[in-house]
Amino acid sequence: MTLSPSQASPRQLLLGAQAASHVLPVCDHYSGVEARMRKSLQLQAEMAQEFGACVFDVTLDCEDGAPVGGEREHAALVVELLQGAAPGMRVAARVHAVDHPSFAEDVAQIVGQAHQRLCHVMVPKVESLQDVQRAVAQVDAVGGTALPLHVLIESPLAVHNAFEIAAHPRVQSLSFGLMDFVSAHGGAIGADAMGASGQFRHPMVLRAKLDMAAACHAHGKTPSHCVVTEFSDAQAMAQAARQASGELSYTRMWSIHPAQIRPILQAFAPDAAEIEAACQIIEAAQAAQWAPISHQGVLHDRASYRYYWQVLERAWRTGQPLPHAVRAWLAA
Repeated sequence: MTLSPSQASPRQLLLGAQAASHVLPVCDHYSGVEARMRKSLQLQAEMAQEFGACVFDVTLDCEDGAPVGGEREHAALVVELLQGAAPGMRVAARVHAVDHPSFAEDVAQIVGQAHQRLCHVMVPKVESLQDVQRAVAQVDAVGGTALPLHVLIESPLAVHNAFEIAAHPRVQSLSFGLMDFVSAHGGAIGADAMGASGQFRHPMVLRAKLDMAAACHAHGKTPSHCVVTEFSDAQAMAQAARQASGELSYTRMWSIHPAQIRPILQAFAPDAAEIEAACQIIEAAQAAQWAPISHQGVLHDRASYRYYWQVLERAWRTGQPLPHAVRAWLAA
């Protein structure tokens, strides 16, 4: 499979206005303690060598990582780690919420000094479009005009406003904050709903997750699933990742422990048979100049080409084996 210099990228050709979305790694790994942040960045570089691509983001956490009273020093550490990250790696920072006293200083230090090394800024506890606008103004004021924002949806009000939040052009992804969402209900949702299995059973939690994912897909943004706190339970982690991907339409998920990264990659990856079919269909479509084709007795046109191209992108983002020509095309 080859792409002529005169041809538009299939991403632009098939996805149109949404071509800038759905390109994020499927795993977003969070760490906020210095030793763990350094190990996370090292692991990211090692796995990029292993898979031939950066297969997960590392988000350096100020909100939960900074000790009370040590917010300025923690932000300075994040700047140091960003500036020392390996070339080509995707590293983000979670700042404090927009109404927190340290928000402006977080942004001034981290974005102001290292915006060129950031892939995005994560803003927690976003409740409304006005919160997004405030965050964008602060980021832009210190030189981060090209930076996407990721936002955490953590309350019933935020879920209610999710479509409006997702519509903002600087918002690239919404993440669901399970623990805060449950606790925001004042005991009306039990603690079981914060667990690996209970969060997929409680109707209010499921409704919120689906609403948030729908808001993302409506506006071409990436829905990112919440954490699994039982990080030592590999089976629970894998099951939650499969349900988030296969049942709730999430295309990305948080990790809070290195042992969770590979199960997320595996759960969000297409299987080998689907990858092979996607290679064959996209190659035939390109040869037909994207006109309809018949493949194994089934009609395919641009609607299905779009789907199978996204299968290849997901395979690329999860480090799956791909023909060399396909990998070169996706990496272009």
